[in-house]
Amino acid sequence: MIILPAIDVIDGKPVRLFKGDFATAKQVAEDALETAESFVKAGCSWIHMVDLDGSLKKEPVNSETFISVAKNTPLKVELGGGIRTMKDIDFYVNNGISRIILGSVALKNPELVKEAVKEFGDIIAVGIDAKNGFVATEGWVQGSDVYFTDLARQMESVGVKTIIFTDISKDGTLTGPNLEQLNEINNAVSCNIIASGGVTTIDDITALRDNNLFGAICGKSIYEKTLDLKEAVEVCR
Repeated sequence: MIILPAIDVIDGKPVRLFKGDFATAKQVAEDALETAESFVKAGCSWIHMVDLDGSLKKEPVNSETFISVAKNTPLKVELGGGIRTMKDIDFYVNNGISRIILGSVALKNPELVKEAVKEFGDIIAVGIDAKNGFVATEGWVQGSDVYFTDLARQMESVGVKTIIFTDISKDGTLTGPNLEQLNEINNAVSCNIIASGGVTTIDDITALRDNNLFGAICGKSIYEKTLDLKEAVEVCR
């Protein structure tokens, strides 16, 4: 299982949110690149990054921050937030981003996902974020009546190989991941499922690993030091 430490970015600075609420944004580190370098030292090969400003503005905002990490560290950058067009995708791919996460557009414009997968293949991943099992979009401020596994099956049908699933009610809470929903989506599709939201301790990591998840995103647990990143990487080797 791959461990993906997370850096969410507002105004170029690393922050964390509580349950996706922008009003709870708290800066957790001074510099994104410096933080990413600490992840390299812990043995990580991937990093999960989110353009929170981009999520709200529906366009890339903090691109320089992400490209800097991609170019100045050996980490593979998985990036989401504000990526809404083929032009956006092309720009990031040509600037060294290893995996592009399409979130809101997966629900609102599935044809774009289909086109992106055709053009860029496995570089394209889809982020499915849910409240009470139903997909939420636009930085999690808009709900829908689409059940999360239904969207997952739709994305699988257009060729998506990787899905990042977030239970919003768990995100930033340090209360453990939603194993029930993660198992549900893992069993519903053949895609690689990356777990996001609620990861707190090494026990959570081993539980996700033992449930055959492809990856686990760790954010607040790293900054609050409830999880030793190096240990998490080692138990998943």
